[in-house]
Amino acid sequence: MKRNMRSIAAAFVAALSLAACSVNGAPSGGAGSQGGASEGASSSQAQLKDVSFMLYWAPDTNHIGVYVAKNKGWFEQEGLNVEILGLAQAGAEQAVNSGLTDFALSTLTNVGLYNAKGASLKGVLQVQQKPSAIWCALESNKAIASPKDFDGKTFATFGSSESDAVIRQMIRTDGGRGIFDTVTVGTSTFNALTSGRADFGGFYDTWEGVQSRLNDPELTCFSEPEYGVPGNADSISIITNENMIERDPHTVKAFVSAAQRGYEYAYAHPDEAAQILVEEAAQANLDPQFVRESMAYIVDGEYWGDREAIEQGSFTLGSTDTGGVQSYLDFLTRAGAIEGPNGEPMDAAPDVVSIATDEFIHR
Repeated sequence: MKRNMRSIAAAFVAALSLAACSVNGAPSGGAGSQGGASEGASSSQAQLKDVSFMLYWAPDTNHIGVYVAKNKGWFEQEGLNVEILGLAQAGAEQAVNSGLTDFALSTLTNVGLYNAKGASLKGVLQVQQKPSAIWCALESNKAIASPKDFDGKTFATFGSSESDAVIRQMIRTDGGRGIFDTVTVGTSTFNALTSGRADFGGFYDTWEGVQSRLNDPELTCFSEPEYGVPGNADSISIITNENMIERDPHTVKAFVSAAQRGYEYAYAHPDEAAQILVEEAAQANLDPQFVRESMAYIVDGEYWGDREAIEQGSFTLGSTDTGGVQSYLDFLTRAGAIEGPNGEPMDAAPDVVSIATDEFIHR
């Protein structure tokens, strides 16, 4: 499950856009709440610069730092009025590239894939520092005990050559041929497996993996690094458009500063951050226990970076994992999964230095 595939299911997400969106200005009860539409509040609000942030999918813990920063009033302190938008049908990357939204959550892999086709995207804050993708079958499916057993089975896909390359590599590393069928799913990989339409599919261990452990169905899962896929495949990041950086670097700096503060706070106070996400995205009806468990899994697994190193100042949350991301992009290029503007496979991988920058994060 690579999120560049999920734009295909955006029609479903569009139905959730009202649930994903928060109202303009400080949320009710948040640190910036004025408690009423006073003349002073209206005057103060008018002085803020309106910017928008688009979700990567539905509200989840990958977005939590932005929700925390909004709830705490930290965007307002930076002079920004941030509107959180549900995913557009064209996808977050295309929305940022076209100027429909100023910022979005994506991955540096997606930035590389889109820029190879002519987009001008750039990562400005990398949230996740190591892979969390898992490739799973139902635990009840005893025919699958390791990735080589994916051979000849049906893969629930969102239609991505990236995921095909990953699965093929995992199967071959495990001694199989790397030959499998596919079925394109619209919204739910879980449903594809339980209905029998597919034998295996992809999930994020920090979200769907937690959901499986709490609420079933139980899964048998395998991770990419264990089976020959190099680097960081899940470089979840805040992205913007290079034109935005050139035109208004002050706003980019302000947004990144507040968002980084939000993720740092969530990493240090996961239970409180989980409750903020539940309340700020109330119409998404997130289960509080599920969100807390997801944040606990992120913290315990140090998915956003070594906590001790962060506390000691030797690592900054939000920094680009240049080596890990480059290794994964190199792998995809060798597999022929990165295409140029005319659809031909690229000979050279995108350079991480050209698709991400740390110039806006605070250290």
